[in-house]
Parts: sequence; structure tokens; C-alpha cells
Amino acid sequence: MQHLLKRLGALSAALLCTTAAWSATTSFSSSYSGSGSTSLCSTTYSIKGVEPADSAKHPVFLYMVGTTESYDNAQAMAAVNEMAAKGFVAAAVEYNSALFGSCSAIGAKAACIFKPSSTASAVSKLCSRARADCSKGIVVAGFSQGSVIATLAKNTDSRVRAAYGMGTHNLYTTYVMSSCMNAGKYTLPASNLRIVNGESDIFPGGTASTVRSSSQSVTGKSCGSGAYQCLNTNGSGWIMVKGSQVSDLSADHCYQRASGGCVGLESLVDSKWKSGTENWSLPANLNWLAGFATP
Repeated sequence: MQHLLKRLGALSAALLCTTAAWSATTSFSSSYSGSGSTSLCSTTYSIKGVEPADSAKHPVFLYMVGTTESYDNAQAMAAVNEMAAKGFVAAAVEYNSALFGSCSAIGAKAACIFKPSSTASAVSKLCSRARADCSKGIVVAGFSQGSVIATLAKNTDSRVRAAYGMGTHNLYTTYVMSSCMNAGKYTLPASNLRIVNGESDIFPGGTASTVRSSSQSVTGKSCGSGAYQCLNTNGSGWIMVKGSQVSDLSADHCYQRASGGCVGLESLVDSKWKSGTENWSLPANLNWLAGFATP
């Protein structure tokens, strides 16, 4: 019995050390250009990352921001820092976000980032880091245009295991994205996708009904005309945020921001989203996402 207790004590100490190592992180920066048939891939873009400060090998996390946003804004880095603390080589990845686009245009951007056969792509740059082991899994997240890229990432890189998207739709006002964003039109299994949208998101129509319809189309999951969430047993599916749940009482396209609207508010992150305990908050969704990678 004494021998068993000693072994259990040693195991507990080892686990504590591992946790402490993961909570100790270090920042890094890099760049990529990718390769492909589009000129977008020939431009040099930045990567800003955080990784565990240890000698172990870790899975990889990539985050992509929305249209016109700074690639390393407060929302992006909140996700990056939390995933690094969970034991990921985590990074915010810049891309040509100046304009939205069609399925083919945004798909080309995703290919620039996630082309595994190119040593210049963002995913190759991250997978080649000393602390990275992409065989343990690549998971991705993004907001708005970045969430479309995240959803399409597995179209190019089969190692991508799961995606978490915010402001994720099959319709962005004049851009009809059903040919690449409806369930079954992207390579990632719908059972490995979780999206969270605000009930008054203007892009699919601005009402709970239109946001629900878009969410159902993207995930292939329906739970009725009044549902505010529709999740599979593994947590995939969709969640719709109510205005009463966020700090500014406006669950719009940028419900993660502390003040209504999107433009110029990148640094104003809603504390309920960043540190909350509800299933639409960042911690809950990153916990779900992290479960698809091998520690």
C-alpha cells in the first residue's frame, strides 16, 4: 500500500508539473507566404504566437480574424493565450482580410494558410516549430471571414481535426456562401464544427429567425423554430447568443466586443465572452475544441 501511495504521489506531482509547464508560456513571431495559384499567396504575412515554455511536443492551434481587422487584435490573442495555456502551440495568422469574397476567393486564402505541401505556408511554419507536433492534431478558430477560413481549412490540410467559428454563416449580405459553407459542402465533418452567432447578426438577416436558419444550414443541425442552441452529443453544432447575455445587450455580429458594433472596437473585448462560464463564452468553446487534439 505504501508503495502504491508513493507511485500515486509521484504521478500527481508529474501532472502538477505538466500543468505548471503549460501555464508557463513564451511568445514568438514568424511570417509565411504560402504557395498557390493566387497572388495572395506570394505576399509575406505575419504570425504572432504563444507556446508552452517546455521541451515537450504539442498540438497546434491557428486563429484567423475578420474582415479589415488587425490579425493580432485583443479577441484573437485572448484565444491564442488560452490555447497556449492548454498546451498548444497557438498563433494568430495574418492574411489578406481587406475584403470579403466568394467561396473561391476565401477558399484560396484558406489554401495559402493551410497548404501542408508548401514549406512557406502558415501551417508548415507552425508545424516545424521545435515544440510543435502536428500529428497530435491541428485545431482552428476564427471570426467572420476568419471563421469561413477555419471551416474550409480541412479542405486543404487533412490534419485539421475541428473548428470553432463566430459569426459563421452561409450568407453575408450579398455574398451567398452556400456552395462552400452548407453542411456537406466542406471537407470537415459537421460533427467537428461548433459555431456561435449573435441573434441580431445583420449579415444573414438581422433576426433570430434568419441567424437560426443560417446556423442550421452551416451545421446541418436543426432543433426547431424556437431553438437557441442545437448541439450534438459531442458538443458540435450551433449556439445563438441572446442580447440579454452580453454586456452591451446587443448580440450582433461582434457580440464578443464590449460595445455595440464592430468597426474600431477590436480592443474592447466583452468580459463575459472572454472569461464567462456560459456555453457561448470563449473558455467553454476552446475547451470543446481542445478535446479534439492529443495532449
